[in-house]
Amino acid sequence: MLNEDWLRPAWSASHVDAFMTTRAGGVSGGPQASEEQRGLASLNLGRSVGDEPANVVENRRRVEAAVGGHPVFLKQVHGTTVLRLRAEHALPDAAPEAADASISTDPALACAVMVADCLPVLFAGPGVVGAAHAGWRGLAGGVLENTVAAMCDAAHCVPRDISAWMGACIGPDQFEVGADVLAAFGAEPLHQDQPMFRFQRNEQGEARWRADLYGLARRRLEALGIGAVSGGGWCTLSEPSRFFSFRHERVDGLRSGRMAAVIRLR
Repeated sequence: MLNEDWLRPAWSASHVDAFMTTRAGGVSGGPQASEEQRGLASLNLGRSVGDEPANVVENRRRVEAAVGGHPVFLKQVHGTTVLRLRAEHALPDAAPEAADASISTDPALACAVMVADCLPVLFAGPGVVGAAHAGWRGLAGGVLENTVAAMCDAAHCVPRDISAWMGACIGPDQFEVGADVLAAFGAEPLHQDQPMFRFQRNEQGEARWRADLYGLARRRLEALGIGAVSGGGWCTLSEPSRFFSFRHERVDGLRSGRMAAVIRLR
């Protein structure tokens, strides 16, 4: 059973199970937790954020039960590598591989990416699924393009056969970036609004921009010729009671947990 608060793609891909978790539905941050650990309540899926290991194991077990297959978590490094899942990735002693996206043609293996402000994108194609962790570095570097290419190669399909869904990330009114991010996407920092970047100055008078991750991702997916693109519209930083947010750590001083976007073939 999926928790009623989790996000579900509104697409016609009936041959897959897919969702994105929120803070709801787990066991972290209970009455015995330290003050810092209470910030991880309740469905934290990250192992390196100060949570009790037993909590993370149980939280991941609940996600596995909900998706109906084994979710393979990655060692995410803000890169563009795509891992094709194989049976050995689900072994109990398997170490997470360094990658920021995965694809699967096996119903027993679910693709999973963890986020806490970065954009998760789920993909459903004929006989293949995929998941990508698209922070600004990976997005600019081509992680979405690499994921689609790997799916097409594995399933002998074309991009128009694939549907994409964008989960929750930091929204365009909150994602403050500098000129380095504009440069990564080929935009010139001319101290004015640009496509997907809205100019403003911060309290120190420095030039900053608000970046639209959803818009940047949608533009790239549409350029690939993806058959249908949906999702987006949430803001993890603006809804701390529902979503984990890495940037919100600066607001409340507590460690942020991790959510996951998960997909598998039925």
